Amino acid sequence: MIPSKEEMFAALAERHGTDMQKKLSEASVAVCGLGGLGSNISIALARAGVGRLHIIDFDKVDISNLNRQQYFPDQLGIPKTEALEQTLSRIAPYCHITADTVKLTPDNIPSMLKDEKFICEAFDKADQKAMLVNTVLETYPDKYIVAGSGMAGTFSANLIHTRRVAGRFYLCGDEVNGVAEGEGLFASRVLVCAAHQAHMIIRLISGETEC
Repeated sequence: MIPSKEEMFAALAERHGTDMQKKLSEASVAVCGLGGLGSNISIALARAGVGRLHIIDFDKVDISNLNRQQYFPDQLGIPKTEALEQTLSRIAPYCHITADTVKLTPDNIPSMLKDEKFICEAFDKADQKAMLVNTVLETYPDKYIVAGSGMAGTFSANLIHTRRVAGRFYLCGDEVNGVAEGEGLFASRVLVCAAHQAHMIIRLISGETEC
C-alpha cells in the first residue's frame, strides 16, 4: 500500500525538518543527461522529496550502461527517460516528473529549461557539457547550474570535490580524470560525483550558496 502524500511529506519532514522539506517540495530541478551522473542525481533528488523533476535525454538503455547507471536488464532498448520515470515514480510517487526524450541544443535549451531554477549538467562529452553550461549562463543568468567533470578511473574518491566556478555556476568532480585507455567509469566513483551534484542542488534549494 502506497502512503498518502501527507504521510510521505511527514516522514521526510521528520528527517529534514518541516521548513527545509517545504522548500524541497516546492523546488523544480532539471537533470540534463540520464547516464551515470544524471540517473543517480535524479534518484537522490527524488528521495530527498524534490517536488518537480524535469528529466531529459535522447538515448536508450544499453547493456554498457548497467555497470553504473540506474537501469535494469529488463529495460534494455527503451528510452532512458521512460525507464527512469518508471523508477522515480516508484521511489517518489508524488513527485511531478516531466520526461523529454530530446537532444538538447543551443536552439531548444531556452524553451526546454525555462521553468527550472536549478539545472544539473550530466552529459558524457566535454563539448556537450560546455554547450549546455554556456547556453544556460548566457540565456538565464538568474538560474543555478551544477555540472560534473572528472570521475573516471580508480583514483581516490576523496579527490572529487565541489567548486563554485563563478556566480551561479558550480562544478563537481576531480576536474582531471576523464575516460581514457585503462581508466573506465566505475559505479562507486561516478556515484560520488553524482552525490556531490545532488547535494549542491539541495544546498542551493535551502538557500546555501557556498560549497
